[in-house]
Amino acid sequence: MKEITLAVIGSGSTYCPELIDGFLKARDSLKLKKVSFMDIDERKRTIVGNLCVRMLKAAGVDCEVVMTDDVDTALQGADFVVTQMRIGKLPARHLDESIPKKYGLIGQETTGIGGCFKALRTIPVIKHVCDRIEAICPDAWLINFTNPSGILTEFILNHTNVKNIGLCNVPIDMIDDVKEITGEDSEITYLGLNHLSWITSVKKDGKELLPGLIEDGFSPKVMANIKDDGFDIECLKSVQGLPSSYLQYFYCREAKLEHQRTDEKTRAQVCMEIEESLLEMYQNEELCIKPALLDKRGGHKYSLAAVSLIDSIANDKQDVHVVNIKNNGTLDFMADDDIVEIAAVIGKDGATPVKIDKVENKHIIALMRVIKAYEKYTVEGAINGDEQAVINGLLIHPLVGDWEKTTKCFEELKQAHKDYLPEFKF
Repeated sequence: MKEITLAVIGSGSTYCPELIDGFLKARDSLKLKKVSFMDIDERKRTIVGNLCVRMLKAAGVDCEVVMTDDVDTALQGADFVVTQMRIGKLPARHLDESIPKKYGLIGQETTGIGGCFKALRTIPVIKHVCDRIEAICPDAWLINFTNPSGILTEFILNHTNVKNIGLCNVPIDMIDDVKEITGEDSEITYLGLNHLSWITSVKKDGKELLPGLIEDGFSPKVMANIKDDGFDIECLKSVQGLPSSYLQYFYCREAKLEHQRTDEKTRAQVCMEIEESLLEMYQNEELCIKPALLDKRGGHKYSLAAVSLIDSIANDKQDVHVVNIKNNGTLDFMADDDIVEIAAVIGKDGATPVKIDKVENKHIIALMRVIKAYEKYTVEGAINGDEQAVINGLLIHPLVGDWEKTTKCFEELKQAHKDYLPEFKF
C-alpha cells in the first residue's frame, strides 16, 4: 500500500466528495497520509471540506487534514496535486454561455469562444499554481481536471517544468459504454484532443466491430451536462468513428444554437441550482457519503479516472489509461509537442503512449489539426495578453469564424471578465 500526501486546489468544488469517495474505494492500494483542501471561497471550502472529513472518518481513514485558502500551505509535502478550479465561478460560466448567443454563436464552457475565455481566465491562475509547485514540491505530480483540460495541459507541459498529466472523464465513460455492448475483452482505439475525440476501432477476436455498431445506431451515452440531439447514422458513417458527446456542438450545431436561444436557463444557471442543493445537503452533519444528486453534474466517473491514475503512478502499475499528454510521434499527423488525448501506459515515471496504427481518416486529421492550432493560439494569447492571437484562433474555430461576430463577442466577453484577465489591456 502506497502512502501519499494530496493537495486539492479548488476543494470548494461540489465534486470534491466524488474524489474522496474514489480514494476510499482505492484504500487497499492507496493510503492518504495527509490531505490539504485549498479554496479561496471560505463558505464552500468549509461546507465541502467538512463533508469530506466526515466521509474519511466514517470509513476509518486516519489522515492529517488541512483546510486553507493559501496555495503554498496546501502544497507542503504534496506527492500529488489535483486542480479542479473555476475562475470566476459559475457566474463567469453563465457569461460564457449567454453572451455568445447574442451574436449567433454557441456559448459553451470548454469549446468555441466561451471555452476560449474560460482558458484565458484560468491559465494565469494555473501558472501561479505551477510556479509554486516548482518552488515547494517539484517532484509532485499535477493531475489537472480543470476545463478546458486539453488547453491547460497544452500550457503546462509546454510552458512549465511541472510533471503533469491532463485528465477527463469522457474517455472512460465512452470506453465503458462500448465495452458494455461488446465485452470487456474488446480492443478499443480512442484518439483525438480533449472534448474532440473519437473511437475509431472496436475489435474482438481480430474482427472489426465498428461498422456494425454504427449501422445499428449505437453511440456512447451523452454526458449529463449536454442535451442529446443524437448523431445521424449517416453522419457517423461519413466520419467513420464514434464521436464524444462534445462533437454534437460541431455536428449538430444548429440544434445546439436553438437550445440556447429557447432554453429559459443556461447550463450554468442549472448548475448553480444543483450546487446550492448539494451545499445544503452537505451541511447535514449526518451525511457521510457522496449524495446521488452529484451524478446530475457532468463529472460522472471523475473520481474513478483521477484516483485510478494516481494509483497507477504511485504504485507503478504499468496499466493503460486515456490521458492528455504530448504526442511524441504517436500520431504522425500531429507535432511532437501537441497535447493529444490518447491511451498510455502509466507508471512511476508518468505516461508512455500506446502505439496507434497509422490514421488515414482525413476528416479526423483535419479537425484535430485546426482545433490544435486554435488551442495554441489561445495559450499564446493567455500568456502574452495578445488579443490578435486569440482572435486568429477564434477565426479558424469551426464554432466561431465570422469576423464581425468574433470581434464584437470577444470585446464583450473581455470586458465582462476583465477582473480575471490580468495580461490584457483595458
